Amino acid sequence: MTFKRLIGTLAMVVLVGGTLTACGEDDGAEKALRGFVSAWESGKLAGRKLADSNGVALSGDTAQAELTKTEGELASRRPKVSIKGKPDIRDTSATATVTVAWPVTDAATWTYDSTIRLVKRKDDWLPVFAPQTIVPNLPTGATLKRVEQAPDRGAVLDGAGQPLVSNRTVVIVGVEPQRITNQDVLIGVLTSIFQQINVSVDLTSLPERIRTAASPAAFIEVVTLRKEVYDRVRTDLREVQGTVFREATQPLAPTAQFARALLGQTGEVTKEILDKNPGRYRTGDRVGLNGLQQKYDQRLRGSPGIAVKAGNETLFTAPQSPGPPVKTTLDVKTQNAADAALAGETRRSALVAVRVSDGAVLAVANGPTGSNLNLAFTAQVPPGSTFKMVSTYGLLDNGSVTLDTPVGCPATTAVEGRTFKNSDGLGDLGTVPMRTAFAKSCNTAFVTFAPKLGTDGLAKAGTALGLGVPWDLGIDVFSGKVSTGGSAAEQAAAAFGQGTTLVSPIAMAGAAAAVARGRWKQPVLVTDPAPANPAPDGPELKAGTLEPLRTMMREVVTSGSAVALKGLGGAPLHGKTGTAEFDSADPTKTHAWFIGWKGDVAFAVFVENGGGGAATAVPLAGKFLQTLGV
Repeated sequence: MTFKRLIGTLAMVVLVGGTLTACGEDDGAEKALRGFVSAWESGKLAGRKLADSNGVALSGDTAQAELTKTEGELASRRPKVSIKGKPDIRDTSATATVTVAWPVTDAATWTYDSTIRLVKRKDDWLPVFAPQTIVPNLPTGATLKRVEQAPDRGAVLDGAGQPLVSNRTVVIVGVEPQRITNQDVLIGVLTSIFQQINVSVDLTSLPERIRTAASPAAFIEVVTLRKEVYDRVRTDLREVQGTVFREATQPLAPTAQFARALLGQTGEVTKEILDKNPGRYRTGDRVGLNGLQQKYDQRLRGSPGIAVKAGNETLFTAPQSPGPPVKTTLDVKTQNAADAALAGETRRSALVAVRVSDGAVLAVANGPTGSNLNLAFTAQVPPGSTFKMVSTYGLLDNGSVTLDTPVGCPATTAVEGRTFKNSDGLGDLGTVPMRTAFAKSCNTAFVTFAPKLGTDGLAKAGTALGLGVPWDLGIDVFSGKVSTGGSAAEQAAAAFGQGTTLVSPIAMAGAAAAVARGRWKQPVLVTDPAPANPAPDGPELKAGTLEPLRTMMREVVTSGSAVALKGLGGAPLHGKTGTAEFDSADPTKTHAWFIGWKGDVAFAVFVENGGGGAATAVPLAGKFLQTLGV
């Protein structure tokens, strides 16, 4: 080998050796950098080899404590840290740029670049950790804080697109321990005042809350009142020793009763909601507690405005984003009429109205005083004689009866040893046309016709009118369950709405609307966001079946069990009363029903344990229709 070739070979060896050495340095620094970034993302620095800002070895445990302190209120929301390129190595030190993406809320991410230094000690590359690694130029000893601006809650809109629920002034009534002179007198007087305005407040826990108050000057909330309600008893409340008051705004419906169970209320998040939704809410958050407010809470809440601060310095801000609205089909005039109709009813009750032409739900009222229980949608109760509309549809459709088919209507009749009787004092009518048996609501006539429906005739008729079909209204609803099969006695009971058949008021209003319209359409309540799985329209119903049924339902009003409403002006009223036994041990306990339509409004009225439909439900329907003016 020549001397020149020898020198060349040695030069190549030196160069290759130099490259390998440099590559090793790069690999070691990059590996240390990636390990540190991964630990930072997870918030677990304990046990790692690090250096402080002076290049002195720093234990991972010490760094962990400093990381937790520095991140403060952001510690639970871990950042995503991305390395930009390779470390820049200069002898025994290196630097690398990273991009930090910190999700300070579900909708706002704070993004910035930071520099990570590394120092080489013996064979190890040690990432340098300091508060300024987390956030550049962060003051020493500073702790990050989140400052939130609550977003405007989205409105619940009516069918015309106008807000049903909007921010209204409320007064929070509280007590301050150091102002109380006589606790027993305080509670007694408050109880009396709240009774005057028909506001139910449980004060049994108030003494314990006073005893365990954080300080003598603590504000202990007792009740939140609408401003107009508070003004009625303002003077009396302010004279009570120990009371204190705060004004605020909350999303509220036009009145305390207005579609209350459906729309729902908002309030401070409960422990139960916190436990069911880990990480979603924080103590003190205002959330939907029931109804549409709860169902669409995430949509209505919007995104809070957020600021990240270190001391007085603001490092990041994101504006609040109001919650999108939820649009419904409710009609204010119809809802007010429904609420007014149930205003004096002390028993649990419901009145629901549906527009015949398009199935839009116009009103959902629940009594007494706008109960939080949405019986209008979720009740699962026997329909009683309102179900004769369904069984008569089946009998007409299969050709078993006509308007004038003669039928016996004795006071009682027996099937398989079980005795059936007529309700509401109806005695023996003898043999009468089918139309009369329907109008007078003769149970025994339908017992006679039950075999003509067969084992599944009721279920088929119910399905044609939407009962038991899967619905999607955008909120919980029970569409019914129709009795099938069973013994002859069970089929006889089912023919006039007893037995195992169960319905809700909205299901029966939808069925009445189908008879009026000529086709079943699932009622519609929430239009935006649209429900994912609404039921398709049913087939067109035969005119030859519907016309005699409509005639019978008109005669219920003109000469039958709802004759008390014969004089109502406006569009003709069609209906069917119902008295439904629900306690086998005590047949005198009955639910009261009245369903039907007038003009373009179909309705169902239900009163739990309300006695006879003619005596109880019919007058409520009359009040509703008269107020509405259809």
